[in-house]
Amino acid sequence: MNLQNHLIARIQAGGPIPVSDYMAECLLHPQLGYYTTRDPLGAKGDFITAPEISQMFGELLGLSLAQTWLDQGSPAPFTLAELGPGRGSLMADLLRATRGVPGLHAAMQLHLIEASPTLRAVQNKTLEAYAPEWLDSVDALPDQPLFLVANEFFDALPIRQFIRTGNGWSEKQVGLKDGALTFGLGPAAPQPALQHRLVDTQEGDLVEHCEAAVPVTQAVATRIAAHGGAALIIDYGDWRALGDTLQALRAHEPADPLQAPGEADLTAHVDFEALALTAKTAGCAHTRLTPQGVFLERLGITDRARALAAPLAGEGLETLIAAHRRLTHPDEMGNLFKVLGLYSSQATPPPGLNP
Repeated sequence: MNLQNHLIARIQAGGPIPVSDYMAECLLHPQLGYYTTRDPLGAKGDFITAPEISQMFGELLGLSLAQTWLDQGSPAPFTLAELGPGRGSLMADLLRATRGVPGLHAAMQLHLIEASPTLRAVQNKTLEAYAPEWLDSVDALPDQPLFLVANEFFDALPIRQFIRTGNGWSEKQVGLKDGALTFGLGPAAPQPALQHRLVDTQEGDLVEHCEAAVPVTQAVATRIAAHGGAALIIDYGDWRALGDTLQALRAHEPADPLQAPGEADLTAHVDFEALALTAKTAGCAHTRLTPQGVFLERLGITDRARALAAPLAGEGLETLIAAHRRLTHPDEMGNLFKVLGLYSSQATPPPGLNP
C-alpha cells in the first residue's frame, strides 16, 4: 500500500483529518513517510539548506555558541545538541570551527535529535569521530547546561490551520471528494490557544498553530533556565503568523501538498512569537529575534568569505560569492530566515543577536 491509499482508507474509516495529522503521516509514517524513507537533501534530493550552501554558516553558528559557552564560565560537562541535523554538515562545520577553543570539545557531550533512520546513518558517517548519541526526543536530553542549534527543524513540525468564523475558528481539514484528497473545513468552535489572535484578525483570515512546537520549546527552555546555555533556532517565518504558508517541495520545485503524499517535503513558516512566548512561560525569559543576514554579518561572514576567496578563481570563486549572497542578501535567505536566540536571565545574548 502506498501512503495515498493509506490516507484515503483512514479518511474513509474515520472522516476528515486535521492538516497536522496529514503532515505527520506524510513526513513521519514509519514505513511510508518522507523523512523515514530517504535522504531529502542536496542536488539529488528535494531541497538544500544553509549548511549545504556553504561551510560558513555552520562555522559562524559554532563560534557564536562557543563564545556564549566562554561567557557563561565554560561549564563542564555540557550538552551540545542539534535538532534535525540533516546530513550532519552543520554540526561538522561547527565542530571544526570550535576545535581550537580550549576545553570546549573535552567538556561537550554531543546529542542529535533525529527521527529518520536514513539520516542517522548519514550523520554517523559524518560525525563518528565525535561519538554522538542519538535521541528520539528533546525530553531525553541530560539535565545540564545546554547549547543547542536547530536549523530548519521547526518548519517541518505539523501545523493546524484555522479560518476565523465570527469569534470562533473553523479548522481546515483533509478529506475526500470523488475519491481524491481535498481540503475542507470543520465546524466553527472556540479555540483557547487562538484567543489572543481575535484582536489582530478578521473574518476569513487563516491562522496556523503548531502544537508540536510547544513541548520541544518547553524542554529546551526549561534546561537553559535551570542549568544555563543557549539555543539558536534558525528558520523561515516571522514574529506572528498570518495566512496559509503550507508548502510542498519536490525535486527543488513547488508542488501541490495533496499530490503524491510522502513523496514531497511539507513545511510551513514558523511563528517565532509563539516559540518565544512558550520559552518565556518555561522560565527562559530572554529571547531575541534577528534576520539571518544581519546575524551572519554581525558574526563576520563577509570577512570569512574574503579569506576563503583568497586562493580561489573562476567557478570556485563564483560559487563562493553566490553562497554568500544566498545566505545574507535580503532578496534571498537574508530576511526570510530569522534567528531566534533563547538564553537565561543571567546571561548575555549569543554573539550575532546583540547589535
